Amino acid sequence: QVQLVESGGGLVQAGGSLRLSCAASGRTFSSYAMGWFRQAPGKEREFVAAISWSGGYTYYVDSVKGRFTISRDNAKNTVYLQMNNLKPEDTAVYYCAARTSRKYGSSGYEKRESFDYWGQGTQVTVSS
Repeated sequence: QVQLVESGGGLVQAGGSLRLSCAASGRTFSSYAMGWFRQAPGKEREFVAAISWSGGYTYYVDSVKGRFTISRDNAKNTVYLQMNNLKPEDTAVYYCAARTSRKYGSSGYEKRESFDYWGQGTQVTVSS
């Protein structure tokens, strides 16, 4: 079992920055990959970014490349999402997720079903 708790959301103006954190507990944090997804009102939950168990590989959806950075601190059991140059279309509830299954190998991070534990979400609102 893995428990995930997100924090760091809030209201920010367009062009501003926020850093989301996700604290994990339960299984050995350094043994599994982590991801961030988001869900805007009336839309499906979509992939944002993912990071391998070691932190050596990162993956992003095209719309956030160059603006968002995912990182992890295995000593603190925490994954981060640094969000810069935020846009109104980034407004959503952001969820962190843990991928403990080896079923997908090093691919398929954009698939919600490849992650098996989820946090409760944190709201990010970007005003224009």
